Amino acid sequence: MLVIGGGPAGSTVSTLLVERGFSVLLVEKDRHPRFHIGESLLPRNLPILRRLGVENRLRHIGVTKHGADFSGNEAESHVVYDFSEAMAPDEPSAFQVRRAEFDEMLLDNASERGVQVVQETRVTGIELDADPVTASILGTDGTARQITARFVVDASGRDTFLSQRLDLKRRNKRHKSAAVFGHFSNVVRREGEEAGNISIYWFDQGWFWLIPLQDGCTSVGMVSDPGYLKQRDGDLQNLFWQTVSNTQGVAQRLENAQLLGEMRGTGNFSYQSTEMTGERFLLVGDAYAFIDPVFSSGVYLAMQGAEYAAEAVEGILTQPQAALRHRRRYERRVRKGLRAFSWFIYRFTDPALRHLFLNPTRRFQLRRAVISVLSGDVYGRTRIWPQLLVFRLVYHVASLFFWRQQKAHRARLDKVEHTVS
Repeated sequence: MLVIGGGPAGSTVSTLLVERGFSVLLVEKDRHPRFHIGESLLPRNLPILRRLGVENRLRHIGVTKHGADFSGNEAESHVVYDFSEAMAPDEPSAFQVRRAEFDEMLLDNASERGVQVVQETRVTGIELDADPVTASILGTDGTARQITARFVVDASGRDTFLSQRLDLKRRNKRHKSAAVFGHFSNVVRREGEEAGNISIYWFDQGWFWLIPLQDGCTSVGMVSDPGYLKQRDGDLQNLFWQTVSNTQGVAQRLENAQLLGEMRGTGNFSYQSTEMTGERFLLVGDAYAFIDPVFSSGVYLAMQGAEYAAEAVEGILTQPQAALRHRRRYERRVRKGLRAFSWFIYRFTDPALRHLFLNPTRRFQLRRAVISVLSGDVYGRTRIWPQLLVFRLVYHVASLFFWRQQKAHRARLDKVEHTVS
């Protein structure tokens, strides 16, 4: 078995496949630890991490996260969505982690469980038509060799190795986002149990994240339409600080902040592949699709997808007569989670949805249903679809009341896009 990529998806699926009795070679292009964003986990991550046997190690590297809070552009107050108020609050907290440490922990665990891990090695070519699959790999020392495998799991993340080679990758036409981010010291934190929460702040063209990490470090990122970044006068760091100064709540918390290391940026990162599986391969996590970091769903979708992938691969290889059925079931399960988050993500900067998040109602258990989504409970474990259906109806009614703001918001984004095109 060949697994491409040593992030959370690759380490998880490899570990679970070894537990199922398969021999697994994991090829990772970098040397861990290495920097990565996506530092906020969801409560539904914890059962997976528990099954992997790393929960105790996680507690030593993580900051406890009891929920998420949301603030408007100029609002000094914030609205807290506490995970303990979810429809099924059996996991009332999660963790914030440095991905360098988190990903290394998962990869080390995979190696300890019997996965053959090869780092600083790239897959340079692959032939999927033959059985077994043949792949060419190249180490940083220039050593090249060919390997064979019964099946390939692509967990290469945003590198989208197979999706690129098979021409499956497509930009997400419904959503465009870009980000500027970095790690900072001396960022003011919330008080009490809220100190570990992720904070989200809206501004006219997008939103900020503030994620508290260990040792007084805070991850801060600005997400916007790519056009907003392209229209800058100066470098990305200048635009970042300019936007911070125009966003009251963020400016207050970053008043004495100092950048640790460098600011980083990423262009339009929303995409999806046209296929998720093939006769001898399967895409998992960001290797298949990525939409937006707003609900911290990336790591969870990757790891939950990896669990489903391990189950699917076992079915495909042990029941070849039912291989197509196992592939389709895997695809349905993955798409179900993506759809649940996507509905909110596509509308997240709309004035109507912003109003609903900043003025939540407990009627019809709508707030609890939204918290369940924020917790990652999106795969049918808990019956929340009636409440989410009502929430969507309320959103559409609110859109009628906010039609002027909605129109102005879209015109503002269109103006930015027209200016830079």
